[in-house]
Amino acid sequence: MEDDTIKLLRECNAGIKMGISSLEDALDKVENKRLYSLLQESKDTHCRLGSATHRYLREYHDEGKEPAPLAKMMSKVKTDMKVLSDRVDAGIADLITDGCNMGTKSLYRYLNQYPAAEEKIKELTREIISVEEKLIEDLRVYL
Repeated sequence: MEDDTIKLLRECNAGIKMGISSLEDALDKVENKRLYSLLQESKDTHCRLGSATHRYLREYHDEGKEPAPLAKMMSKVKTDMKVLSDRVDAGIADLITDGCNMGTKSLYRYLNQYPAAEEKIKELTREIISVEEKLIEDLRVYL
């Protein structure tokens, strides 16, 4: 049980770090004030959830894991490419939507992969998924 719990927490933690990094990259380039506020609020929520994963990881005496460096680099490059278009905000909304879709898909996979994880960690994972799915929905008006 503890092994599945730690593994699920690590994946949640790495995904949240990746999300925060992508949101920070996007916030620097957003033009629309409402979109900026939406992304800033999402970043704040991700930071709160990241803090929760860190607390749990410390309880299990684990450091977590970092997102893959290549994934972070590719995300930054994609963001830079999207802002070269005439529709900067639409490109950013598209990019963040894709990231959220990848994140939720991965988290559902990890929930299935680590069924013995503690229920409170599975619930935290479901909360992260819910936050991502809501962001996808909120971004639709900017696509």
